[in-house]
Amino acid sequence: MIIYNTLTKNKEEFIPQTKNKVKIYVCGPTVYDYAHIGNLRTYINTDFLRRWLRYSGYKIEEVMNITDIDDKTIKKSLEEKTPIKNVTQKYEKLFLEDLKKLNIEIPEKMPHATDNEVIERMIDIVQKLLDNGIAYKSDDGSVYLSVKRIKGYGKLSGVDLTGIKEGARVSQDEYDKENAQDFVLWKAYKEGEPGWDTPFGKGRPGWHIECSAMSTKYLGDTLDIHAGGVDLIFPHHENEIAQSESYTGKKFVNYWFHCEHLMIDGQRMGKSLNNFYKLKDLDGFGVEPLALRMLALMSHYRERLNFTRESIEQAQNTLNNLRDFVLKNIETESTQDINYQDTRAAFENALNDDLNTPKAISVLFDYIKRINIAQAYGPEVYKFILDLDRFMGLELDRIKQAEIPWEVAKLIDERERSRAKRDWELSDKLRAEIQSLGFEVEDTPKGPITKKV
Repeated sequence: MIIYNTLTKNKEEFIPQTKNKVKIYVCGPTVYDYAHIGNLRTYINTDFLRRWLRYSGYKIEEVMNITDIDDKTIKKSLEEKTPIKNVTQKYEKLFLEDLKKLNIEIPEKMPHATDNEVIERMIDIVQKLLDNGIAYKSDDGSVYLSVKRIKGYGKLSGVDLTGIKEGARVSQDEYDKENAQDFVLWKAYKEGEPGWDTPFGKGRPGWHIECSAMSTKYLGDTLDIHAGGVDLIFPHHENEIAQSESYTGKKFVNYWFHCEHLMIDGQRMGKSLNNFYKLKDLDGFGVEPLALRMLALMSHYRERLNFTRESIEQAQNTLNNLRDFVLKNIETESTQDINYQDTRAAFENALNDDLNTPKAISVLFDYIKRINIAQAYGPEVYKFILDLDRFMGLELDRIKQAEIPWEVAKLIDERERSRAKRDWELSDKLRAEIQSLGFEVEDTPKGPITKKV
């Protein structure tokens, strides 16, 4: 497999540290609000990566963090006048429900920033960085990492350090993308905020430190792959490298995997633009959650994806067409064999080339076109498509005919009798009546297949 590495800005052959095993860390959600569809596009793409590696024979060990303590979660709890746990548990539950609807596999481990063992690891990292002079304590009791003391700071993002002032620092978790400053590792305690006692004072972790703590604790000093959205390259991932490599003395990550933004009608998503969509908002477009997964399959993870009404409706139609094709192969006995090994090879070659999902989907639909032209449906085709669905994750094995109301079933029976008598005019009339009730009839060699429209 060839994969693009953000660190080197090149495609590289993927070689894990341990044969047949891959250690992946994915930056997870901050659970203070719903995940938006841009966030979810990243998790869909990292799920494609995970599935393809497993499809290729690797055992996966994935860790995804749950950020349940930071500026945003504290602010939300204060606004809602409720304990922070009430906020974070609510939105974590909603996030996991979204993952399920999108058929995203749950990572092997999803630790929380407030877990005792994670807090202990963060304290250990901060103390070591203080001891070796890379971190320092400010007048207010917070601990900062000195960016100037990090050799190679900026190697992931390319941020320019020439203009940075000695001691210039920023205390908020998220800050100006171009503003390289000393960043906070541990925030001094404030009344009304959660706090933990440490040798360097009571307080709480900054945002960046949790990922260094979780990744090194559960996956070791060096990760095979670290994944996330391009918006995290700076400052978050750059700061992770600085912390982690200063703590372990080893290379932090071998391959950085970053997913591009999802645009809305050509614009960045934002609440001020009234284009901030959650997964449940797809109902308003008349599509299901898996249409978003289909849309992600149809675009490359390193290209911006423009979400429009037309694009999501097209994705739903494409998904429906694929289901229709699978259904034909369930309902039809073998007729003739069309070799699918060439298709499998082309499909796999596309995905081995930096996870080129649009090309892989194109290969699949070329194969489907050949089957449709030859009318070569059958169980072997069905099994082949389901095998590819181990990667696609479209749940094609759950396809079944819709439950048919008795009035629709009665019209279907009447239509079959009219067809047997070659009364095509009545047959067409009954088909139209069935469609008016929200169902569609497709004639196959084994009889009619009825689906909800």
